[in-house]
Amino acid sequence: MNWIMSKLKPKSKTLLLCLCIGWAACSNSTDKTSRVATLPYYGDATFTPYWFAADSSALTTFHRISDFELTNQAGETITAQTFADKIYITDFFFTTCPGICPQMTANMGVLQDEFMNDEEVLLLSHSVTPERDSVAVLKDYAKNKGVISKKWHLVTGKQQEIYRLGRKDYFVEEDLGLEKEADDFLHTENFVLIDKNRHIRGIYNGLNKAAIQQLIADIYSLKKE
Repeated sequence: MNWIMSKLKPKSKTLLLCLCIGWAACSNSTDKTSRVATLPYYGDATFTPYWFAADSSALTTFHRISDFELTNQAGETITAQTFADKIYITDFFFTTCPGICPQMTANMGVLQDEFMNDEEVLLLSHSVTPERDSVAVLKDYAKNKGVISKKWHLVTGKQQEIYRLGRKDYFVEEDLGLEKEADDFLHTENFVLIDKNRHIRGIYNGLNKAAIQQLIADIYSLKKE
């Protein structure tokens, strides 16, 4: 295990560690216990964990998700204020994706079911092909996948803004150190957990059932803060 960890990039190490701990935590399907007592904060693409007290002055300048303006499947304008005082999970997909997206959508559905009646928790999925995924297309996709509009926002908008959010705000790609052009295709299986103050508190493999169960446990932990 130590040899494997030495060969991995920092972000991959974090993901592998989360998956391993997540597997152990999820061996009992009824377990809602997080892997740690308090979730860390993440401020850059290396996903190096930092722990702060909730009232720490360091958090005033620590990385947080910037403002944005997008449109959801109901034609509603969605901004950072939509998620004010909310915990949310975000990912990036496209409706015609034949590969990983259907499983990602299914796992976001698991989260939707788990927190259906919890007004504190929302879901946000960004289309990475917004020129194709119009409001009408997203509306049909939402209907076919059982997406509940007030709980789970599928959003389209300007590609430049969506890609900026994915790469500069949520750090969803794993190619650390690889420079990409602004319009290079963005494709990732990662889910990101955001707290009520727009801080990143976790990253998870959206294709992995154990990781999804760990994400659920971490949301319950975050709700206690």
